[in-house]
Amino acid sequence: MVCRSFLTAVAALLLAGLCSCSSTSSNLASAKVYKSSGHSQIDNAKYYKVRTTAYSHLEADSLQYGLASAEGGDLKYGNFRSAASDWSVFPLGTVFKIEGLPWTYRIDDYGSALVGTKTIDLYKPNMAGITDWGARNVNIKVLKWGSYAQSYTILKDRTKAAHVRQMVQSIQRNQRSATASL
Repeated sequence: MVCRSFLTAVAALLLAGLCSCSSTSSNLASAKVYKSSGHSQIDNAKYYKVRTTAYSHLEADSLQYGLASAEGGDLKYGNFRSAASDWSVFPLGTVFKIEGLPWTYRIDDYGSALVGTKTIDLYKPNMAGITDWGARNVNIKVLKWGSYAQSYTILKDRTKAAHVRQMVQSIQRNQRSATASL
């Protein structure tokens, strides 16, 4: 009986060791633009260490949009949650998980403060959620890359705003660079 308990404990330790080997800490990438086959992706990695902040539709600069995301649907907060980014860095439709948290996030929004940064803003349904989250550096795993083409399609008609023009120009620059390298 002692032998069986000992073997069970050893097996548990081995499994825990194997699981920890898949930790993202040694595989984290800094966001760099990667170009191939006529498209850009920030660097083709799956794991990133990114700065995250939080936002809500209840903030003064968001009230005019209500629960609408920049993509056109409603902001989500459940097992599947909305997030915002500079779409020329993390494009519309990018799906990711934050290491250690159970939720899945999808980029469906953007914000002027995010443009020119590699920060991801996480949607919270109330102001307390913003305060509770604060600003954190987290490890994320990208489950599915979004589309720069879809990002561009939505943004190209919104260029009255300087931050949108900046994202559009960055996407266009990345596309030209990708095409030139073919």
